[in-house]
Amino acid sequence: MRIVSVVGTRPQLIKAAALRPALVARHHDVFVDTGQHYDEAMAGVFFAELGLPPPDHSLGVGGGTQAAQTARMLAALEPVLVAERPDAVLVYGDTNSTLAGALAAAKLAIPVAHVEAGLRSFDRRMPEEVNRVVADHLSRWCFAPTPTAVANLAAEGIVDGVTLVGDVLQDLAARTAAEVRDPAVLTSVSATLAAEAPGLRLSPGGYLFATVHRAANRDPAALRAWAELLGAVATRERPVVLPLHPGTSAALVGEGIELGSGVVLVSPVGYRTALALQLHAAAVLTDSGGVQREAAWLQVPCLVLRDTTEWLEAVDGSGGRMVVVGLDVGRAIAELERLASPVDAPELAATRARALSLSPIGADEAIATRLDEGAGG
Repeated sequence: MRIVSVVGTRPQLIKAAALRPALVARHHDVFVDTGQHYDEAMAGVFFAELGLPPPDHSLGVGGGTQAAQTARMLAALEPVLVAERPDAVLVYGDTNSTLAGALAAAKLAIPVAHVEAGLRSFDRRMPEEVNRVVADHLSRWCFAPTPTAVANLAAEGIVDGVTLVGDVLQDLAARTAAEVRDPAVLTSVSATLAAEAPGLRLSPGGYLFATVHRAANRDPAALRAWAELLGAVATRERPVVLPLHPGTSAALVGEGIELGSGVVLVSPVGYRTALALQLHAAAVLTDSGGVQREAAWLQVPCLVLRDTTEWLEAVDGSGGRMVVVGLDVGRAIAELERLASPVDAPELAATRARALSLSPIGADEAIATRLDEGAGG
């Protein structure tokens, strides 16, 4: 098959890196980057680090409102799809790039394949929820990562073309985890971050790792709430390392919000660095679905900075190690004391890294094979 793969954000680049080797072994893949994460720090370095080729088409859409960004993507994608004449368009996740890729393909009667289909927060205020619902209903192939996702699709009448394949991110994490198991990796990470965080000395269990990027957490009230939360759990002895999304950074500046002295702000980091920072942290605090799952596979305590999550299996299967706390400061403090107290966390982190064993699940092969089987459908 001739496939056009549409990506636009760092999480989508990671998923594409996980799937692409199996995909190109069976199909011709035309790689399109919308430019949704449009600066070098957010996306450019990922291509080299993850072994991805330069995009066949770089659309350079950039930022803007949800509607404006999606509209520019649609206008830019249509001539690419007309020229490339693919047998299918492959989209990932729940971003504006996902929505635009699915809509542009459907308008041209090109079959759509959706990786991470069926996830639901059941909160239509989230732009991600709208994007994933629309993409699922336009897709011929719905590649679901969890049994709950399959059930969600069935509840909406989507049964044909649904395949439970597992999570492609787990395949990539399994291939990469061995490279970051040794705590000595923190020395090189500290050196990498030294220009932005002079004096930062990372040790197993001696810091917290956080990410905050979702649109809901850029609302002024939410910004103040999570800024207060991170400030409350951070200390000089156990700082919070926060790679900050440019959009989140701009929102903080716009509201005049400063983070506590124990919160160490750095630019977005590469995939391996992020995985290393998670594995050796005392705990992870995040609103990211990708980071949430990675923390689950690495068995790191994780506080989810949202009121809901699409990854119910990750929470239910964590044995209490992953907790949805929203932006409740008191709850976050209590859960960190239970899961990763300053006294216990260093030994827990060291033991966790030594015992880490993570195996690929073959989601990449399952997707590539299913596309091949369904080529004539």
